[in-house]
Amino acid sequence: MDVTAATVIGILIYLAAAPVVGGLLAGADRVVSARMQGRYGPPLLQPFYDVLKLWQKENIVVNRQQKVYILGFFVFVVIAGCILFGGGDLLLAVFALTLASVFLIVAAYSTFSPYAHIGAEREMIQMVSYEPMVILTVVGMYMATGSFSSVDIARHDGMLFLHLPFIFLGFLFILTIKFRKSPFDISMSHHAHQEIVRGLTTEFSGRDLALIEIAHWYENVFLLGMVYLFFAPVPVVAVIVTLAAYFLEVFIDNNNARLKWQHALASSWAVTLVLGVSNVVLLAFR
Repeated sequence: MDVTAATVIGILIYLAAAPVVGGLLAGADRVVSARMQGRYGPPLLQPFYDVLKLWQKENIVVNRQQKVYILGFFVFVVIAGCILFGGGDLLLAVFALTLASVFLIVAAYSTFSPYAHIGAEREMIQMVSYEPMVILTVVGMYMATGSFSSVDIARHDGMLFLHLPFIFLGFLFILTIKFRKSPFDISMSHHAHQEIVRGLTTEFSGRDLALIEIAHWYENVFLLGMVYLFFAPVPVVAVIVTLAAYFLEVFIDNNNARLKWQHALASSWAVTLVLGVSNVVLLAFR
């Protein structure tokens, strides 16, 4: 297949399938969480019902600027996924995802709400916590394959996990932050029972809040796509490990209380220095 055609097909599949897969995973998360807590819980498709209901509600905004910032968040999350699944530069994809987070933070600040401001500040702390490990993950993949291209990384001979076991474990650790799971869901949580005021998204409603939720589905699929890359040469193993990684985060979420931001920062940097840096050093001297 022509490279351009494969790129277009990958992007189209991501654009169409990511919100469906992301929504189903969010529904499965809620079903599993309910069972673990001894509740019946919502149906698997509840996240789709929630987004549809939000889309039909009146869209109340504090100012017009927040809509632009929220749209920027959504667009750059989608761009990041298109780069990854289109076989593009993985480092560029990570930078696009970071820029998306910046747009969401600015959107929260633009509301002038004290609750949203606290959520935005905590989101910035989360970014400082997980970004070093994300960058080291991409650097490790480049050192192991000689390319930043996601398609080259996926086609590398042998599973990257064999070269990057410590980086993989470090990436799994920061996924708890990226998926907004306890104990590190400090800026906002997807579970209503954990929130009195919803932090970062306190002042968002209607279609804006629905767009944020859909963007998170795209983002989660992007992150799971990075997990997949560690095992890509063996697709069956890659799919199993990717799903196992997601539900491991669900398990952790339901068995840990929220910690302070100081713990998130300290533990993430410790994991980055011990696991990430040591793996990069081993690659440099192999």
